[in-house]
Amino acid sequence: MKKEYPHLETERNGAVLIIRLANEAARNSLTREIRFSLRDVVREVQDDYSIRAIYLTAKGQTFCAGGDLRMLSNGSEPWPAHRRFRHASTLFPPLMTLDRPVVCGVRGMAVGGGFGLALMADSIVATQDAKFMAGFFRLGVVPDCLTLFTLPRLVGLAKARNFFYSNATWTAQDALENGVVSKIVDDDQLDIEGLALAQRYAEGPAQVMGLAKTILLKSFESSLDEMMGYENLAQVLAQSGPEFNEGLNALKEKRRAEFMRASNVANNHDGMSSFEG
Repeated sequence: MKKEYPHLETERNGAVLIIRLANEAARNSLTREIRFSLRDVVREVQDDYSIRAIYLTAKGQTFCAGGDLRMLSNGSEPWPAHRRFRHASTLFPPLMTLDRPVVCGVRGMAVGGGFGLALMADSIVATQDAKFMAGFFRLGVVPDCLTLFTLPRLVGLAKARNFFYSNATWTAQDALENGVVSKIVDDDQLDIEGLALAQRYAEGPAQVMGLAKTILLKSFESSLDEMMGYENLAQVLAQSGPEFNEGLNALKEKRRAEFMRASNVANNHDGMSSFEG
């Protein structure tokens, strides 16, 4: 039976899991319910390899307004804040390092932690009116939700510093020019384009892409020799798997590779996903 996740909606579309933030009244801010629901969904996905890609988006006209003001007002004492960030460490790193491609569809504002949430995806598709805001220093807090890790890697240290220190807001076009957004679309095309990109990733060698993603996340703090070692081990694993066999055979036979079919046959998924009724 399909599970229920407070302030979150999930839907299967073939091999893609659609995750929607669903608390429009609070502009999809990172309430306790959303954070716990996201953590639970990510844990389910980690064990369900019939899901080959994720499309993360939100209901309404705001992607995510960042931190929940009620929580910030009532839970800023040291121990509550410490517990909250300990919990965050069980959600954000697993989401960013998930060994499947993740596409994020952003409509409207992505503020503070909402911006950080979007940056955890592998690709971001945004509407024309999307805006990306830091907002942390306006509130007098340190940037969090892994923005201090992700943004400098995407745009460089100087641009990241300027973005944070000036409390800047980037339009969708600004984000595109800075390499944060991969595509800008009309509002009514966001889910169509975002889901299509996730489907394209799912139809590729998604497991091998996940392996490459794991190594990419190590590239900025690893030595040349360490990266060679990671590539060595990963390539040995990749070339022993069904996606490589399918890709090689397809190349020899001059046809399109069917990576999804090859993986499903090899993994023998005969159980029901938690995200299907």
